[in-house]
Amino acid sequence: MSIFGVKEQMDALVAELNQHTYNYYVLAMPTIADYEFDKKLEELAKLEQAHPTFADPNSPTQKVGGDITKNFVTVKHKWPMLSLGNTYNEQDLRDFDERVKKAIGDDFEYVCELKFDGLSISLTYENGILVRAVTRGDGTQGDDVTNNIKTIHTIPHQLKGKEIPAIFEIRGEVFMHRAAFERLNKEREELGEVPYANPRNFASGTVKMQDSKEVKKRPLDCFLYALNSDKQLFKTHWESLQTVKEWGFNVSEHSKLSKNMDDVLAFIAYWEEHRFKLSYDIDGIVIKVNSYAQQQELGFTAKSPRWAISYKYKAAEVQTVLEKVTYQVGRTGAVTPVANLKPVLLAGTTVKRATLHNADEIIRLDLHESDTVFVEKGGEIIPKIIKVNLDLRKPDSQPIVYLTHCPECGTALIRKEGEVAFYCPNDEGCPPQIVGKIQHFIGRKAMDIDGLGDETIETFYQRGLVAHISDLYILQEKADELKLIERFGERSIENMLKGIEDSKQMPFEKVLFGLGIRYVGETVAKKLARGIKNIDNLASASIEELTAIDEIGIRIAESIREYFTKEDHLQQIVLLKAAGLQFEVVENELLLQSDKLNEKTFVISGVFEKHSREELKAIIEENGGKILSGISAKLNYLVAGDNMGPSKLEKATKLNVPLISEDELLKMLE
Repeated sequence: MSIFGVKEQMDALVAELNQHTYNYYVLAMPTIADYEFDKKLEELAKLEQAHPTFADPNSPTQKVGGDITKNFVTVKHKWPMLSLGNTYNEQDLRDFDERVKKAIGDDFEYVCELKFDGLSISLTYENGILVRAVTRGDGTQGDDVTNNIKTIHTIPHQLKGKEIPAIFEIRGEVFMHRAAFERLNKEREELGEVPYANPRNFASGTVKMQDSKEVKKRPLDCFLYALNSDKQLFKTHWESLQTVKEWGFNVSEHSKLSKNMDDVLAFIAYWEEHRFKLSYDIDGIVIKVNSYAQQQELGFTAKSPRWAISYKYKAAEVQTVLEKVTYQVGRTGAVTPVANLKPVLLAGTTVKRATLHNADEIIRLDLHESDTVFVEKGGEIIPKIIKVNLDLRKPDSQPIVYLTHCPECGTALIRKEGEVAFYCPNDEGCPPQIVGKIQHFIGRKAMDIDGLGDETIETFYQRGLVAHISDLYILQEKADELKLIERFGERSIENMLKGIEDSKQMPFEKVLFGLGIRYVGETVAKKLARGIKNIDNLASASIEELTAIDEIGIRIAESIREYFTKEDHLQQIVLLKAAGLQFEVVENELLLQSDKLNEKTFVISGVFEKHSREELKAIIEENGGKILSGISAKLNYLVAGDNMGPSKLEKATKLNVPLISEDELLKMLE
């Protein structure tokens, strides 16, 4: 290659890597695997070493992270947040071990830690109080995201413990658990929004949101793993990890003190096999020299510490054949393409399907019929196609063309400006939308109808017993038909009809959420109910009146206006009103409000004397408390009634979660 060709190659690599860095750190939407990025970076570094006169001073080999977003105050790090050198093989680790031994001898230990796949964060505490949280940014300075970070329950606002230094900084990784990621991503897809590729991107995007109230709705977590202070507080890193746990910090239980590199390699091998059993993603292992004195002796390069290195696992990836593309219609009409694959083993499970997200993804991949594709588990969770093996493409294969009409009802699909998803507008005539809408209506967060479940609704629809939400309220007239359904006896029918009758007492905000208006989630329904008071006001409200309500944007307002222009929807509301549902706010619902339970979490279990569980839930939420779905170490109180399940009691006792009675809960509000 000519000297000019080398210069062009280096410039092209710089431009490509800078774009990938921007996608990863700023947009939080990477378009290349870490392994491929590191290989390209390594290629550029070798070229720069061989041709230093052509090296770009702003080369990505000289940077740690990405650019700073302009939406937050920029803060300079007191201690630079350096990156670690990455390796993917045993020999590189052996070489690292030899370099350490050459510098400090054989008498040292390593600390092995999981490498969490999230967003690096630096927390500053003064007199035991959290005063600042800053992202890594470019390693020298980052974004001040303190208000957002304070919404994470595992990050203490005030520390408890002995001999806590007056000022110190602790670093960690903000991440999202897989279960939360899957639930929130499904909600995004149903609303026609772009799904995140993996939990890391979702966590990063959440931390950089402008509205901390929205951040609080998304369950983030954080592990802390590195302490910095002006005065050396501990002799070893391992000692610091044990102590900051006592101060109240969330430290991973899966770290290990290792005597030698063989120990380290055994730790790496163990977690390569077992990482999929964790509730969160890791992409490797971090290895650090334990002694702080030895760390100082080893020192730093311009970019990385010489006393630490990270071993990165390759993303689980396989090659298989695309058999066909099918389409799923969600509750809100969003149509999601799905790749049906020749079954293949990937990360311990057999994969037959992979998400394609939307039409743009099919175009980006240039997907053809019967293509041989590379599949990986995005964030080690959801299988996704990352690229096509063009060498194996059949010469006569045709491009996959996104369908134009709903696969369920044949209605022409719509794609609104600014949205990525196509959706079917026939919400009152499209079978999966009808079933999904009724299933949503009976759900726990909406009408919470006892005696009804998703499978029952599916059966009722197939038998012609329900085709609209309002049909639930005339099921008592079809008792003879209900008795013909297998495994649906008199007691089941009685319980179901009682549950339906009881649902007529659910407050307006629950009914409004249950209607399933596009973009109107649980929180938005509460805001609308309290701001607009009744369904008639909502049906006649203008865009301006709707957007004047707190947190109601133009997209939500337009969706509400569109909903009430459809005669089918108006007819349903007439029928539901006639059935006796609550379509206006009862004023005393709004009176009992305070912040006395702010930032406290509760689980309600059992039967109570003075209030129903739903009423207790409302009381807690109206006074700033939060209801959790299950018992965990994050739980502040278990509100215990009669006939509480023994497993919940056992778990709460094991985790030292306080048990309080109904009366004790009410006393907290006095």
